Amino acid sequence: MSERTGQTVGDTRALSGQLLQDITGAMRAPEQTRTRALDRHANAHDASHFLLIPQAVAVPENAAEVAKLMVVSAARGLPLTLRSGGTSLSGQAVSGGLLVDVRKNFRAIDVLDGGARVRVQPGVTVRDLNARLLRYGRKFGPDPASEAACTIGGVVANNSSGMACGTTDNAYRTLESLTLVLPSGTVIDTAAPDASARLRSLEPELFAGLGELAERVRNNPASRAAIERQFAMKNTMGYGLNSLLDFEDPVDILAHLLVGSEGTLGFVAEAVFRTVPRLAHATSGLLVFKDLQAANTALPALVDSGAATVELMDALALRVGQGLSQVPGVVRDLKVHNHAALLVEYQSGNAAELADLNAAAVALAGTLGLQSPAEFSSDSTVRAELWHLRKGLYTSVAGARPPGTTALLEDVVVPVPALARTCLELNTLFTKYRYENSVIFGHAKDGNIHFMLTDRFASQDELDRYEAFTEDMVDVVLAEGGSLKAEHGTGRVMAPFVRRQYGDELYEVMRRIKALCDPAGMLNPGVILDDDVKAHLRHIKMAPPEVDPEVDRCVSCGYCEPVCPSKNLTLTPRQRIVTLRDMAAARRDGDVALADALAADYDYAGVDTCAVDGMCQTACPVDINTGTLVKHLRTEAAGTVENAVWGAAAKHWGSVTQGAGLALGVAAKVPAAVVLPVNKLGRKVLGEDTLPLYSAELPAGGKARRRPAPAGGAAAVYFPACVNVMFGPAEAGTAGVQASFEQLCAAAGVELLVPEGIDSACCGTPWSSKGMAAGLTGMHQRTLKLLRAATRDGELEIICDASSCTEGLLHTLESEVLAPGQKPLRVVDAVAFTAERLLPLLGEGSARLDSLALHPTCSSVRLGLNAALTQVAGAVAESVQVPDGWGCCGFAGDRGMLHPELTASATAAQAADVVAMDATAHASCNRTCELGMSRATGENYRHVVEILADAVAVHAGRK
Repeated sequence: MSERTGQTVGDTRALSGQLLQDITGAMRAPEQTRTRALDRHANAHDASHFLLIPQAVAVPENAAEVAKLMVVSAARGLPLTLRSGGTSLSGQAVSGGLLVDVRKNFRAIDVLDGGARVRVQPGVTVRDLNARLLRYGRKFGPDPASEAACTIGGVVANNSSGMACGTTDNAYRTLESLTLVLPSGTVIDTAAPDASARLRSLEPELFAGLGELAERVRNNPASRAAIERQFAMKNTMGYGLNSLLDFEDPVDILAHLLVGSEGTLGFVAEAVFRTVPRLAHATSGLLVFKDLQAANTALPALVDSGAATVELMDALALRVGQGLSQVPGVVRDLKVHNHAALLVEYQSGNAAELADLNAAAVALAGTLGLQSPAEFSSDSTVRAELWHLRKGLYTSVAGARPPGTTALLEDVVVPVPALARTCLELNTLFTKYRYENSVIFGHAKDGNIHFMLTDRFASQDELDRYEAFTEDMVDVVLAEGGSLKAEHGTGRVMAPFVRRQYGDELYEVMRRIKALCDPAGMLNPGVILDDDVKAHLRHIKMAPPEVDPEVDRCVSCGYCEPVCPSKNLTLTPRQRIVTLRDMAAARRDGDVALADALAADYDYAGVDTCAVDGMCQTACPVDINTGTLVKHLRTEAAGTVENAVWGAAAKHWGSVTQGAGLALGVAAKVPAAVVLPVNKLGRKVLGEDTLPLYSAELPAGGKARRRPAPAGGAAAVYFPACVNVMFGPAEAGTAGVQASFEQLCAAAGVELLVPEGIDSACCGTPWSSKGMAAGLTGMHQRTLKLLRAATRDGELEIICDASSCTEGLLHTLESEVLAPGQKPLRVVDAVAFTAERLLPLLGEGSARLDSLALHPTCSSVRLGLNAALTQVAGAVAESVQVPDGWGCCGFAGDRGMLHPELTASATAAQAADVVAMDATAHASCNRTCELGMSRATGENYRHVVEILADAVAVHAGRK
């Protein structure tokens, strides 16, 4: 233990002996308890600047198992912390004891009363919940900026709010009931008619104590006044004492005390919320003022005008925003001095009302003394750029922090009239304590601002400086009548200051609440209440070592995790990065045993089961593609023999693809019982990450790609994907995607040219994903030469019929060094070409299916192809459905055959949705993804272009 920081150095001891047996015995299966170094370090890191290494990680399957774990924790004195999304910023989701994962197995959503209410478990993300409510025109009340990754468990635990919900639609106000688990093991559904009697019977001291505390507060005018003042604004500091005033029955008091309790009083196994209307129409604009005072002066008028959100960005925030991708023009062209900006949005349930709001907003903005005229827009692309600016501030600043530093985000609230003064006082403190690039932003309408500090927080001088800054900051906020935490939760960072904010009497009320609910004090100790005045200086996460330029800017926010196909099998992108960092830190510090223990399990969990699909990059605020890191690791690990084999394959690719297709053709004619033993023996000898596993649903091989040159002039160059040579059509007797696309083009009068030598060409993805650099370079060179000739040096565009290969071809083009004046090559996916060029020419000439289950791919997401994919699907089916549980299938070229468990895990939720749909047909836009979904669902997935071609042919036959 570091004497300076209290930081745990290296590894902590894993749980063992009888205590480990007790924890393991609390759950159904031994594998639900994880004590490997890799598991403990992977789960240790959350989005905060604190770090503790758990002794074990438990993955319970239900509330009953959580109850048993709590009983063991209390009886054996083992600290227990509940973890769901891991996006909290105040240190409330880290543990040096038992870390309990309540994300993986707690994801049920039950929509009630036509969407007016919803029952939801803690592992569901806010985005997924809102996606389920979308069809009902409703949404979840809280709207945190981290909605893509934060979960309902965290939202309840922190009483998170967000940009629009304020204090009226937060978790506390919209909660109807919950099922709670107490440290004693008692489980109470507060919606049950006998809930109050049950609590009185099973927990008599708790029941009576809560009633006594309510009377104590209500009969103390000073306490009542303090609570009413504190909770009139956003406030997540300490426990929600307003519940003692708002409710009479102890069971209702307890339910609402659980909101914002950060896992220190009990576990919320599920909750029922009242939803709020989803206002489908919105207009947004960025108002730029000369300074913070001018922006603050405009606030009352904007709030009175009915603005749903008013987001503040100071001058530094605007400068940072100028470095982001998708920068709005108003920010990009601004010469920032002392400026401040307000991002203002109006929302409405109908377009006509929105038009009136938009006109009124423009008129009002004209009276506010702006630096430039305001422009409001309801265009989704423009609005997305504005919100990308606001939502990306923290992670972008943190991601660009100087090497060797840690980012710390604070969250305070003051009365709105004091907001500008508070911002100026904070800037004075930043200068006084030499904190540079301390951007200020937040929810101006609520007086709620965030600011960030970056430092090493390692030396005594750095810690003393941080301690002194914090003391001054606390004085500033409390002097303005504010709260030290508005929506991020007290956590560890503000626990020492709860007494100062509330005073001795109310602090003692909070201590009594904790003692009544958690007599052993083992639920998340050190969070919310801590009498150690220096607790916020302990367990600070040390600056991570550099491991790879692609990921060194990672801030461990966790936004990548929900979209990762391996999240329920091995590691997430965040976990791949933090464990690699911990491995490097251990080697740097001479802890060889820890480094070796992490490395022993990293190859399979971190490298072999990564789909390198790039979905993490689509969610990452700092644009990290962890797949690129994994490709680098695969390149480093690739041996001479393996490189030689793949180098030879690149030189003879036509023979390789045809040989693979022939092999599958033979295998399809032989009983699986004959093929599999030989195949499995080969995998055992050569390695499971080398030889794919054959499975009976794989189709026979396809046909060669080459075609004779067209008689007339070609309109485009067609680059059929080689994967269709290896894997033939899903259904015997069907044409396959190449022939189908050619049929559609012929029907539309579009002439295609398949390049001469196509059988030896490839987009390069197989070499890229496996890290075979030499083979990749050779294939790039051959393919570029072929395409230069076929396109007449860039005159014609190139069409590819598999989305991952389209993306691969784009990467191939990126590798080309253009000669002066040379035209760049252009690639379009067959789906986009069909939507934009063929459908208008084909008209209504196709038969329509009743329903179609559609599987977008990771590449279709990355390419922005999904709108076109849906359009083509809509041309062949009356109803097109994308499953709520959609995600990357994890097949990833041959990854699903090398590690079929990856695809099984990645598709589990989506497969259940597809079965429930009972659709007429099933489609995607990439052959290997179609194979993965066919395996997962037992349904034949085909390329959407194939289905369209069939529909056009059927319609033509009816004429």
